[in-house]
Amino acid sequence: MRRAFVSLKRSRVLVLPLLLMLAARTARADPDAQTILKNARLAQTGQDWTLAGHLLVESTGQKIPFTLVLAGDTIRYDFADDSILLRMGANGAQLLEGAKGDTKTVSPARYDKPVEGTDITYEDVSLNFLYWPKAKIDGSEIVDTLNCWKLHLEPGGQPSAYAAVELWVSMRTGNFLEGEGYDAGGKLVKRFKVVSGQRDPDGGWMLKQMRIETLVKGDSITKLFIDK
Repeated sequence: MRRAFVSLKRSRVLVLPLLLMLAARTARADPDAQTILKNARLAQTGQDWTLAGHLLVESTGQKIPFTLVLAGDTIRYDFADDSILLRMGANGAQLLEGAKGDTKTVSPARYDKPVEGTDITYEDVSLNFLYWPKAKIDGSEIVDTLNCWKLHLEPGGQPSAYAAVELWVSMRTGNFLEGEGYDAGGKLVKRFKVVSGQRDPDGGWMLKQMRIETLVKGDSITKLFIDK
C-alpha cells in the first residue's frame, strides 16, 4: 500500500511540470491582439524611402498615379493636387491632408472624402484602422488556404468613418490578408483584400496590390498598386 502511495506521489510530481509546459506553450501560441496588429502593419515607422504607385478604377479603367513616401513616423501619399498623410504618435494615429505645402488635420467629417474622384476614401488609402488602439482576437479562420487570426477592431475614441473593422491576419507570416469595414448600424460597407506583397528596401514586407470593394452604392472595385 505504501509503494502505491509513493508511486502516485511521484506521478503527481512528474505530471505537474508537464502541465506547466503545456500551459506555457498554449500561452505562446495565442499572442496578444495588439501584437498581431502591430506585426500586420503594412508600412513601419522609422523608415525613409519613396515608391511610385497608382490607383486603378476597375469599372472605367481610370488610372491615378501617386508617390508613396515613408519618412520616420509619417506615411504620405502624394497625388497630383493633394497629399494624404498618416502620422503615428505615442497616443495613436493622426490623418492629415495637404495641398501646395499647406498641411492640416482631416476632420472626422472628411474621413470618407473620395480620393481623386474615386469611391475609396482618405481613410481607406491610409489604412488607419491598422493603428487603432482597441483590438481583440475574434477566433481563427482559413483565408486562401492560410490559417489566420480574426481580429475585431474598433477606433476606441479615434475619429473614423467605420464603427468596426474585422481583420484577417496570417498566423504564418503575420501579414494582413483581408479586412471588412462596418458602419454604425453594423452594415458591411467596404472590403479590403491584399492580392500580393513585396519586400521593401529595408528587407521588411509591404503590400504590392490591394483590392478595395465599396458596397454602399452597388459593388465598385478600386485597386491600389505599388509599382516600385
